[in-house]
Amino acid sequence: MKTILASVYAINPFKGSEDGTGWNLVLQIARHNKVIAVTRKNNQPHIEKYLKENHVPDAANMQFEYYDLPYWMRFWKRGSRGALLYYYMWQLGLPSFVRKRKLEFDITHNLNFHNDWTPSFLWKFKKPFVWGPVGHHPQIPKEFILPVYGRKKWIADTLRWKAKNIFWYADPFLSQTKNKAVRIIAINSDVNKKLQVSDSKMVLMPAVATNDMRDRMMVDEHFRVISIGRFVALKGFDVTINAFARFFHSLPNDKMELVKLILVGTGPELPYLKTLIVQSKIENNVEVIEWIQRDALKDLYAQSKVFFFPSHEGAGMVVPEALSCGLPVVCFDNAGPGEFIDEHSGVKIPYENYEQAVDQFSKALSKLFNEPSFLNQLSAGARKCFEERFQWDRKGDLLKNIYEEIS
Repeated sequence: MKTILASVYAINPFKGSEDGTGWNLVLQIARHNKVIAVTRKNNQPHIEKYLKENHVPDAANMQFEYYDLPYWMRFWKRGSRGALLYYYMWQLGLPSFVRKRKLEFDITHNLNFHNDWTPSFLWKFKKPFVWGPVGHHPQIPKEFILPVYGRKKWIADTLRWKAKNIFWYADPFLSQTKNKAVRIIAINSDVNKKLQVSDSKMVLMPAVATNDMRDRMMVDEHFRVISIGRFVALKGFDVTINAFARFFHSLPNDKMELVKLILVGTGPELPYLKTLIVQSKIENNVEVIEWIQRDALKDLYAQSKVFFFPSHEGAGMVVPEALSCGLPVVCFDNAGPGEFIDEHSGVKIPYENYEQAVDQFSKALSKLFNEPSFLNQLSAGARKCFEERFQWDRKGDLLKNIYEEIS
């Protein structure tokens, strides 16, 4: 049994998304090895509360260390504002903290943030170093943001993309990170298009997984389409609404009352999306839920037939949840959700122009609505996809194999 020093900036057993992923990956490391997880001090109350109130089978293999930069170096950080700059500085100071604590370990592993353009400094210990899962978010195609969200949002997205390119091509520490890593775990195939390392070093493993969300299945004639995420341009909710509206208005009158779109989430684009729903004349068949408890979300999944997720991102934390509930996923054929599914578990639409994308998504919904056998076939495939690829134990087994290979 080895001891893994893991830097886990974002970790919280009570949250989902990146914090939840950090927690579950630490649990998976502890199934087979000892893990020293270094994280921020603000995560300490949540971790200690969870460990006190819940039985964690491999808790004896887990050690948490809490580290932050001094106040004078972080007073300016407020929530997500400045998070990436602080993360960079936090990583830079982490080796000094570890040395002062005199921690002993065999392998170092930088678990998150999940991006391929900010470096780690764990390679400084001259131990086998694993980096990832790291992800890659491509730039939102211009015609999917400029005409829809306006010039200001397009400029902001373009500036973010240019900033990332500075890191990819000019940051010597990022170059050291990818060169010193003995394994790089990538959440999608686009990662290596930017990092360009040897195939022997790269391991493809989607960071996303979930516990089984299916506790029952509701069988009725209603066709409920569900989509979940933050209401931002990256997630493509405008495509969701426009495609659903086109599908809805193609139906005969006696079928319209059977279909419904459920949007779960919140974010800065919520007012725009609500306006778009009204303009599309589908407000009576769309429900927007800004917050929901976990158990109630399970009920929504059970009531739904399709998970519609035309996101432009390189990940998609909610996709495995939908798959676990046997919901076929309708998405773009991209290096994010498009790599999570195949023709047996969902429908992927290629990137063309905006109008063609909306039209193709609309036709996909129509086919799923009009052909129950096709829907049932994809539903079974979605469940199988979850069982084979998106359970946490699968990730833990892969990490165990990586550690054994490099030690």
